[in-house]
This record gives sequence, structure tokens and C-alpha cells, in this order.
Amino acid sequence: MDLRSAAGQVFLLQVVIVVLLVVAAVVGMVLQAASDALQQGRRESVIAAQSFASAPGVAAALQSRDPSAVLQPRAEAARKRTGMDFVVVMSTKGIRYTYPYPREIGKKFVGDIAPALNGRTVVEQAGGPPLPAGRGTDVQAVVPVTDSRGKVVGLVSAGITVKNVAGLWLPQLPIILASGAVALALAMTGTTLVSRRLRRQTFGLAPEELAQLYEHHDAVLHAVREGVLITGADGRLLLANDEATRLLGLPADVRGRSVRELGLPEPVMRLLSSPEEVTDEVLRAGDRLLAVNKRPTYPQGDRGGSVVTLRDTTELSEVSGRAEVARERLKLLYEAGVRIGTTLDVRRTAQELADVAAPQFADLVTVDLLDAVLRGWEPTAEGWRHLRRAAIGGEQRMMPVYPLDEVIAFSPRTPQMRTLHEGRGMLETDLRRAHGWREQDPERARKALEGGLRSLVAVPLRARNVPLGVANFYRTADSPAFEPEDLTFAEELAVRAAVAIDNARRFTREHAMAVALQRSLLPRGQPEQDALEVAWRYLPSEAGVGGDWFDVIPLPGARVALVMGDVVGHGLHAAATMGRLRTAVHNFSTLDLPVDEVLGNLDDLVVRMDNEKNRGDAVDGHEGEAVTGASCLYAVYDPVAGTCTMARAGHPEPVVVRPDGTVTSFGVPVSAPLGLGGYPFESAEVALPEGSQLVLYTDGLVENRAHDFDVGMERLRRALGGSGKRTPEEMCQAVIDALKPSRPSDDIALLTARTRMFPPSRVAEWDVPPDPALVPSVRARCRETLREWGLEETGFATELIVSELVTNAIRYGSPPIGVRLMHGRCLTCEVSDGSGTSPRLRRAATTDEGGRGLYLVAQFAQRWGTRYTTRGKVIWTEQLLHDGESTASGLAPVDFLLDQFDDPGA
Repeated sequence: MDLRSAAGQVFLLQVVIVVLLVVAAVVGMVLQAASDALQQGRRESVIAAQSFASAPGVAAALQSRDPSAVLQPRAEAARKRTGMDFVVVMSTKGIRYTYPYPREIGKKFVGDIAPALNGRTVVEQAGGPPLPAGRGTDVQAVVPVTDSRGKVVGLVSAGITVKNVAGLWLPQLPIILASGAVALALAMTGTTLVSRRLRRQTFGLAPEELAQLYEHHDAVLHAVREGVLITGADGRLLLANDEATRLLGLPADVRGRSVRELGLPEPVMRLLSSPEEVTDEVLRAGDRLLAVNKRPTYPQGDRGGSVVTLRDTTELSEVSGRAEVARERLKLLYEAGVRIGTTLDVRRTAQELADVAAPQFADLVTVDLLDAVLRGWEPTAEGWRHLRRAAIGGEQRMMPVYPLDEVIAFSPRTPQMRTLHEGRGMLETDLRRAHGWREQDPERARKALEGGLRSLVAVPLRARNVPLGVANFYRTADSPAFEPEDLTFAEELAVRAAVAIDNARRFTREHAMAVALQRSLLPRGQPEQDALEVAWRYLPSEAGVGGDWFDVIPLPGARVALVMGDVVGHGLHAAATMGRLRTAVHNFSTLDLPVDEVLGNLDDLVVRMDNEKNRGDAVDGHEGEAVTGASCLYAVYDPVAGTCTMARAGHPEPVVVRPDGTVTSFGVPVSAPLGLGGYPFESAEVALPEGSQLVLYTDGLVENRAHDFDVGMERLRRALGGSGKRTPEEMCQAVIDALKPSRPSDDIALLTARTRMFPPSRVAEWDVPPDPALVPSVRARCRETLREWGLEETGFATELIVSELVTNAIRYGSPPIGVRLMHGRCLTCEVSDGSGTSPRLRRAATTDEGGRGLYLVAQFAQRWGTRYTTRGKVIWTEQLLHDGESTASGLAPVDFLLDQFDDPGA
């Protein structure tokens, strides 16, 4: 190590300090040992003196004739035992009786004995005659010896030389010297490490070289064309080079002053006071744009302080500004491609365009669409002048512009109408000079200008070369006016939005067509019937219309058929298939077939439809796939018997709400869905009290993505619980409110029906023996029944119908024969017999003697038909009643009968 270097000099200084510390430690230890030895000697001498003075026989020996003879051996023995240098017994006058050297006995004691004569102990340092331990200062204690009466009869002094105990510090000396050596070694090691670190950090430069380097650094710091500021943790400016002084206009005496006292521009002052790091942030300082970077001076510690660099980018800002604008425009176009057209709703898509453009491109955005576009129709030039406000975006929504959904009739000179006619964007840099825009609505334009609107870009929304509407982009006085580059960007943005709007328009049209088709296939109103009070709801899914359907079909005998079905799939194909199945159900119900046979015939129909598709007979390219199946529930309620017979093919089981509010199920066995073929269908018959409510539904009501079927059924039962007193309409609404999902993924069909019982007083039935002679009595009983019901005006026609049907049953049928009349919304006549042969209506020739009975029946009845039972058949007729009169024929009964026998060829 070079002792002339800074590290060598520091090492020499450390050596001197260590040596001084060692010497000081030795001196301190010696002094401390001497002090400790003195204190120990005083304590030991007192203990020894008091012990000998209080020993038995000492007082008596002092009063004996020869004290020295008695006490000298005992004193020497005590001296050796306690390690004292002397134990001296003396008289009250200080004459020694004992001493280690006998020649000193009888001499005067050297020391202060006056306090001891008064009964006190005296401890002192004094010199005396030679001692066995050698000469030197000794510590001696003098204590009195008292007799039994407390009288001082003598004195005892015990002492020890100080140099005998002062040698205790010598064992500590090696430890001190070893510590000094370790300290020197550590100093040597630390100095070596510091020297090496300094060499690494200074790259081996000498102090002169470091000084030269600092001079060069200072020259470069003030010569570069980039400002440098260094601040301390307390916010004071530590350094500012010449460029920073020039850029910020700093005074000459800025070093050490707080940055808040320098009068800097607010952005710069806030940056210097803030602890955050900054990278290439552009700040305005007067007429300059400064690119600023800020970093902490001690990034790994907590000492605070920061260094700030400033670069003048005023000339570069224009070029970089254009690049930044282009980058933001590309980013906005990408965002528009992501955010516009997320749904197939025209209004929502228009609003997405407004939200994307404001406030990133414009302060206020309005979108006006042709009314036909909003409805999903193909736009035409005739509707250009009347546009509807579809969307408003931006923070300036309170501007006096036309509100949402208002129809606006633009004049030909407005930028909106011009852009529609010319098919290109229109730029109005200053709306104060836009006469066409101001003439549209002068008062509204005046308020808008007062509110701050300044410039406008109006661009057409066109797709497939068809105008859809206009997008209007406004800027206020707080933003720069639109330029031609902005017009080009607005047109590009409008092109992307127009494609999404047109897609939504076409979907709206197709969806509306499908919904219209499906709704045309569903019941439009409630049919007239006496058995049930019904209500329904139908909600299409977001995915489009599906194949759910329901029906209420009046049947002969005051019965009503309830149908609920669901075709697999969505779209036009599912709706068309649903229409075919619904028509088939109507046809099968007209035949009055049993409920299981109706499902069997529907199953055959679905199988045939599948086969047609597989053979390629169906039209190619339609929406959806081949029919893979359908579910259906078919129920027939008889209000006279109070029973309901039903069967279901893969359909959810209906729910019954009894009059007391109890919710139960029928227990109808489930059969295979329609379209599988070859599987039987089971039916069940249940008695229902009057006032019970049947609840039929499709699986979309109780099953969706959020929960499974069992959870949906439990929710349905909770919604229906205790609702026995509700009307069907109220029950439908309650169920929909409780179970309708926010975004239904499947169609929902719901049908509720409250049962009624046909009053027994309005039903008359009796058996007829198979004897033609009894037909007049049947007519008489019929006439009597009608009189009781107040239907005398319909008596002739009804008697004729009953007479003809009973006569046919007697002639061509087989027993048992029965007649039943029912008075409801119409007058129903039923004649049953045990034969399965169905009569056929025909026109009899003039010369025929028979064949006119059923023809007469058909003329007097509104409807008639035949249904088959397990015991034969029933021929039924219905006559409409209005104020107690039949409307079956406009001819008088006699005239009508005579007319039947006129020769048509005459």
C-alpha cells in the first residue's frame, strides 16, 4: 500500500488512533485496578480488625498483666489466616502490644486513633514501620475493643499494603493488546477494500485526474443543448445548467432556492414538485414545447431528490403531432371495428357509432336514419327527406339538437340532404357561415351556436350503394375546427358503421318476417266456448323465432282441446314446421279422435316430413336443418263430466292449481317425442273441480343456461302457489314476471285455463227405445225442454233435427240410443247409438223417397258432425243463439220444407 496515497494516510491515522486507544485502555485499567484494590483493602482491613476485636478473650487479655504475651501469637495467627500485612493490638494510648516484628512492640502506633477511642471505626492510608509485604502505602482500619460494660479498653488495627492488590490488572493486559492487534488488522483490511473500491469507481484515476475529469464534466454539462435540473429531497434546486436556465428563463442565483419560488410555468413547477417518474412527457413552457424526463437521483434508496432533463421539441412537435393524430385515427378505426355491430339491433348499432366517435373524434355526434331502415325495410329515395334521429353521443347531449326518435324533415340546402343526394361527405368548418344549416331551424341553430357548436362534418351512411341515413359530427369552440383530413376519416368511419347498420336492418327485416309468420300461425283471439277461461303469453327468443305453439280448439259437446307444442330448432323452417303441425292438430281434432291417437297421427306426420327432407324433396337452402323431432301435449276438457283427458309426447307435464291454491301435477306418463316413430302414446284422465287452473308451458319457461329443469319447475310452483283466486290473465303475468329470463335463449309459450262446469240445469238427456213409433214422444220432450229454457223460437228447427237424427239412429243404427240437449253459447243436440257406421250427406233426387234428413239437419244447424266413442258414435249439431232465437236459416220453417220438394228443373 502506498503510504502517500489517501488510503495509506487514512491507514496511518487509523494506526495512531488504535495505539492511543490501547494506551488509554491500559492506563484506565491500571487506575481502575488501583481504585478497586484500594476499596478492597479498606473493606478487608475493616473486616479483619472488627473480627479480631470482637474475638473472645481479647478484651480480657488487654486488661491482663502482660497483654503482649497473650495477644502476639493470636494476632500473628489472625494475620496469616486473613492475609493481612499486620494485625496490631494497642492500648488506649496507642502503644503497640503486637506487631509482625517484635522489635516494634511497645512503640507508638502511627495513625489517627482519636475516633476509635470514641467508639467509631477509622479507615485511613498511612505509612509505618516495615511490613512483611514490603514498604509502601498501606490501608489500615482502627476499631475499638470494649469490655462487657461497653468501655473502650484497647484498639485493634488491621492493614494491607496497596501494591499487593494492584497486581490484579496485569492478567487483562494481553486482552487489550490482542484487541489492539485485531483493530489494526481490521483497519488494514478495511483500508485495502476501500482502496480497491475507490480504484474501481475512479477507474484508477489519481486525484489530479479526477479534478480534470470534473472540469471536463462541468464544461460538457453547460455546453449540451439539453437542460439539466437536479433537485434535493426538500424541493430545492441543486443544479441547473445553462440550457435549462435558457429554456425556463431562470435567474442567475437559483441554486439552493425552492422550485416554488422560481416563477416557473405551472406544468413544470408541478412536475418538479411531484415524486413521480416521467418519460418523454411534453409540457408547454411559454411558447416552447419541452420533452421532459425525470428520474430519482438515488433510485435504490430513500434519500430523495431527482434529476430532470429538458429538450426543446417545438419544431418537432408539428411533425410528431401529425404522426400522433394518424396513430390515434388508426386506433379509433380499430376500436370502431370492434365496438360497432356487436348486436343486430339497428338503433343499438347507431348508438355504438355515436359512442365510438365521441369524444375521441367529435364533441357531439348524431345519427339520423331513414324510417324504412329502422323498420327493416329496403330504403327508397322517396323517404330521404324524412329521417328519424336514432342516436346521440358525446358530452354535449344537452345541446339544443333534435331529440331521439324525432322525425326530421331536412331542407334541400342542408348539409345532411346534400350529402344524401351527392353521396359524399360535407364539411362546414364554421357553422356561423353555414346558411343551409341555419335555415333548417333558425331558432335551434342560434341556441346551438350560443352553446358553442362551431364546425360540422356530415357523411352519408351507405351500404351496397344504398343510402341508409346520415352521421353528423360536431365540434365546439373548445376543440379545433374540422379539416379536410377529418372529413376523409369521418367517411371511413361511416363506411364501417353503415355495413353494420345494414346487417342489423336485414336481420330486423328477416326477424320481423319470421315473427309475423309465426304469429300468423298462432291463435289471434280466443275462440268462443263455454268450458274454459283462457289466457296466454308468447315470448320469442333472442336467437329468433322458434317452433313453440299452442292452441285452444272448441270440440263438439261443449268440450275444448288444449294444445301445447315445441318444434326443435329456430328460424323460418321451425316456424313453418310448427304451422304444419298446428294445422294437422286442427284436422285431427275435427275427427274427434282420442288424445293418444292424435299424437300417434302427429308422430307419423313428423316422420314423413323427416323422410321428405332426407330424400331431398324439401327445398334446399332454407334456414335450419331437417326436423329431428317435436314435443306436444294434447288435452281435452269435458265441462259436463268435469274431466280432462291428456297425453304428452316428450313435453313437460302441465301443472294444476286447484281452487284452494294447491299446486299439483297430473301424473300423466311421458311418451317419446314426435318423430321417433313406432312408440305408443299413453293417456290419462283426471277429474278437475270447477275453478281449477291448468298451466301448460314449453321448456323455455323453466329451463335455460342459468339453471336446470328441476330448479325451473320449483320456481314455477312457487310463482303459482296460493294463486287459486287469480284470473288466468293475472296468473300468466305473474308467472312471466317471476320466471322470464333477461335474455331468453329459447321461445316461451304459456297457456292458463280455468275450468268451468256445465250447469246440470242446462243439460237434458234421455234414452230412446229402438221403436220408430216413439219418435213423436221424443219431439214432445224436446219441445218441453226448450220451453223450460226459454227457447221456444228454436223449437221447430230443433224438433226437426232431433226427429231426423233419432229416426236415422233407429233405422240404421243399433241400441242403445240416447238423446242429449245442452244449452250454452249455442244449442247442442246429440244423438248416440251403438253403431260405428257414419251417415253421409247427399242431395236427394226429386223422385227419391228418402235422403233428405241430413240435408235438412245441415241447413238448420250451424255445424254438425260425427264423433266416435268406445260404445259407438254420436251425431251432433250446433245452433247459434242470439237473444233466444236461432240464426240457422232465414226462411220460415214451412217455406223451407216446401222449398225442398220443389222441382229444381221447373
